[in-house]
Amino acid sequence: MTHDQSISRRDALKLGLGAGALLSLSRGQAFALPSPWANAGQSGTLIQRPIPSTGEKLPIVGIGTAVIYQNPKPEEIPPLRETLKAFPELGGRIIDTAPSYGRAESVVGDLLSELKIRDKYFIATKVSVRGGGDRAAAIAQMENSFKALRTDKIDLMQIWNVSNPELLAPVLDEMKKAGRIRYTGITSSFKGQYSDLEAATKKYKYDVVQIDLAIDNRSAEERIIPLARDLGMAVLVNSPFGRNRVLSKVMSKPLPDWAKEFDAATWPQFCLKWIVSNPAVTAAIPGIGRVDYLTDDMAAARGRLPDEKTRARMATYVEGL
Repeated sequence: MTHDQSISRRDALKLGLGAGALLSLSRGQAFALPSPWANAGQSGTLIQRPIPSTGEKLPIVGIGTAVIYQNPKPEEIPPLRETLKAFPELGGRIIDTAPSYGRAESVVGDLLSELKIRDKYFIATKVSVRGGGDRAAAIAQMENSFKALRTDKIDLMQIWNVSNPELLAPVLDEMKKAGRIRYTGITSSFKGQYSDLEAATKKYKYDVVQIDLAIDNRSAEERIIPLARDLGMAVLVNSPFGRNRVLSKVMSKPLPDWAKEFDAATWPQFCLKWIVSNPAVTAAIPGIGRVDYLTDDMAAARGRLPDEKTRARMATYVEGL
């Protein structure tokens, strides 16, 4: 579940640059970087990490679909189409969505079907049951996801926001045994749910946990991510830019010269490399709906990654801005 574009990166730039700053709203143009996105430097081997339960490897940067895929206007569809077309060309695979993201599932399903590239994607979605929901309601919701995504198999089905794992975990296991889904998971992006999330991951066997983590929001590294590592679970990271909170803070500030030591040429790469340099993290899933942002973010999946000492330096630097 990714909400990084609850305000757009364009808005983050405006907030960071302020009046009288450079006029361009494009992330690259605003900082006079080489065109087209030469700064992203798609060079070096694509870094992939395994899902512990099977060893299947996934690229360490994926796409989240909250907000920007939620209810696009007709004129907003072409950039999404181009983004989804370019993603596998850059080596990407993971796309994460949910029934709670408005029309996102159907937007993704329609575009992948139109482009005939479903087989190039690792599709993750979610299921939730609140209040008086029951097993039948959960199954019906998942069947709707299959239809919306235009697929007969979903790669990863996750329990959304720790929604009734007692009911849903066994249902997901049955779906997995039946071959309808390939992996099971559970998600949260709220610290108030961490205790319940910990309990659920200890009680039930999941392949994946999805959690919020950003360079200024590091709580998940204290409890959830170490637990996932110990339990042999893959980790997906949502909200890697803190719902654009981080970008709005840093984009008008100078990128430190020492960022070149781990091949980060932009602030988004800096922030993403901080996340994926945690060896227990399988992939970060920022919200991406434009090819220029995609190219920039995917560069974080290549080149060198910071070590633990450098990660601490990065967090301290951002805190001081």
